[in-house]
Amino acid sequence: MCAAQFMVVLDVSVINVALPSIQEALGFDARHLAWVGNAYALAFGGLLLLGGRLADLYGHRRVFTIGLALFTVASLAGGLATSPGLLITARIGQGMGAAVLAPATLTILTTAFPEGPRRTRAIAVWTAVSLAGGTAGNLIGGALTEYLSWRWILLINVPIGLACLAATRALPRGPARQRGQRLDVPGALLATGGLAALAYSLSGSPAAVLVAAVAAVLLGLFVLVEARLVRTPLLPPRLLRPRPIWLGNLAMLLAGACLNPMWYFLALSLHHVLGYGPLQTGLAFLPHTLLTMLIGLRLTPWLMRHADHRGLIVAGALIGAAGFWWQSRLAPGQDYLTAVLGPAVLISLGGGLLNTPLTVTVTSGVPAQDAGAASGLMNTAKQIGGALGLAALVALTAGQDGELASSVQPQEPATGYGQAFVAIAVMLAAVAVLASALPRRRDAAAPAAGSDETADQQPAR
Repeated sequence: MCAAQFMVVLDVSVINVALPSIQEALGFDARHLAWVGNAYALAFGGLLLLGGRLADLYGHRRVFTIGLALFTVASLAGGLATSPGLLITARIGQGMGAAVLAPATLTILTTAFPEGPRRTRAIAVWTAVSLAGGTAGNLIGGALTEYLSWRWILLINVPIGLACLAATRALPRGPARQRGQRLDVPGALLATGGLAALAYSLSGSPAAVLVAAVAAVLLGLFVLVEARLVRTPLLPPRLLRPRPIWLGNLAMLLAGACLNPMWYFLALSLHHVLGYGPLQTGLAFLPHTLLTMLIGLRLTPWLMRHADHRGLIVAGALIGAAGFWWQSRLAPGQDYLTAVLGPAVLISLGGGLLNTPLTVTVTSGVPAQDAGAASGLMNTAKQIGGALGLAALVALTAGQDGELASSVQPQEPATGYGQAFVAIAVMLAAVAVLASALPRRRDAAAPAAGSDETADQQPAR
């Protein structure tokens, strides 16, 4: 599950440093080059709810296998693409496979382990690998592009995907499909169209306002259909009634608006302000990757057995906010320790403390038949939050990107990127405020061998 999730998250960021090489090799014009990334993001974000519900209706292992096969084949096609159209089509295929894989990986974990320390540890590993995939994308993309070819940032998924496919027979099948359950086709079409239109409206299109209005209409119809018109809804309204789920997903959306766009701005600031090249920029992210893995795998699961989950989420958000405020002080001529490593410690610590307990919160207490829908909702909140956050932050720093390196004075902070990091710090403080309203929760002690699984559970207070 973690290997598949790593691929999904890696392909969000790994493409960034390879874009100049792709443009030169395939003859992209500047206007269409952004679609190498946008095609993946649109298909991924727009189909996540559908992907989550497919696992509930047609079997976790079967749906996971189909999504993994689609992602692997699309990666091979993208790595062998000889024209812009073929590469963009392959990226759409990757996004469709990712939309099935991302919720399926979490669904399988949450249904394979009972609530309590064992599930927390599994989710902690999954979360740490997800965060590491985002941080490692720039490093892996820079190294592969510089020493091999841009094609290998896609082709590298093929051996990993084949290895995961070989291991799928060991996966649990998941709950049997209940009679009378059918895929909510109207809801799927409305949700996919609405979320895709919302994402497209943020891409800078001249028709952005019109597309945003279409997105609002489609999403409004989706709510009506789910609440009134279908027997087996894509997103069951009952799923949103518990406070931990609706409030936790709102916090997840806002956290996604902070943590997903940070790599875009950090990569640009290292290049424009400190003058780093692609590989040097990728290496600069290595502490983020290592610290995130260490905190997510070791520190956070231990703390979740001894401390309130709500307190960890609040503390993580505030520590991350402090790290981004520090990062906002980035200026030309600073050394690596002050400009990058110091903020990286706080950002990684905050993200590591925040993500696992928040993921556990929004996936706990969910019936097995709705586990896929809950995973799809969580992933959708994170991805749509990232799209909204990036659009808002790019608008905030408009006009800074191209002129920043030459316009700042040696002792002046890089104001454009500094504003983005300050805005992220403010949003993380808002996450802390939202999280303070979540119910208190703490993992129970691990049960003795042979004890009933229900002894491993402790209800939220």
